[in-house]
Amino acid sequence: MLVAILAAMDKELQLLLSLMPKHEKMDIDGSIYYKGKIGEKEVVAGKCGIGKVNAALNTYRVIREINPDLVINSGVAGGASSKIRIGDVLVADRIAYHDVWCGPGTETGTADGYPRFFVPDRKIMNKCKEAGMECVFGLICSGDRFIHTAGEVEEIRNAFPDVLAVDMESAAIAHTCRMCGVPVLIIRVMSDTPGEGDNISQYENFWSDAPKKTFECVEKIIEDILE
Repeated sequence: MLVAILAAMDKELQLLLSLMPKHEKMDIDGSIYYKGKIGEKEVVAGKCGIGKVNAALNTYRVIREINPDLVINSGVAGGASSKIRIGDVLVADRIAYHDVWCGPGTETGTADGYPRFFVPDRKIMNKCKEAGMECVFGLICSGDRFIHTAGEVEEIRNAFPDVLAVDMESAAIAHTCRMCGVPVLIIRVMSDTPGEGDNISQYENFWSDAPKKTFECVEKIIEDILE
């Protein structure tokens, strides 16, 4: 099995590479990716960039070049519910756009010709649940802005009452994987809680040990759950 792992930012990617002590660089259309192993599984890791366009283009680039059996997106997200706190790990069981609306007669989040919710690989999700991993399962919503006020969270919750977290890439990655027929898994750790205190400071002060939790989950999934 060949797994592609994408992170939005360099600091996330560096944490991920620590799981791949032996890796070599590979060039894909001028961007650097890293090929190695986690356990016995072949892995290619790289940065997808921040935002939906960057995420979609780089996901497609990796799929086209290496033809992975699974794409995993991992990194940080903002909590959007009292059910999830800073440091909690979320495995998305659905992913949606919170900033897409195609006009009257359509639902928020529905991109033309595609379902409102993108669903990750159910077999792997079920195995994660059976393995008793320390994580939360739920809905993550994506859009092209950093969510940092209670009003912004409330606006998203009006359209998606059960949303647990927000980010800027997951839906575009899941959308691209669906278009290409490649299974996807989204794993995010909560870096901040928009609308609760100064979440920008929470986010900036987050980069110590907490993000390692999401990559530990990635490692466990790759080593123990994937066939």
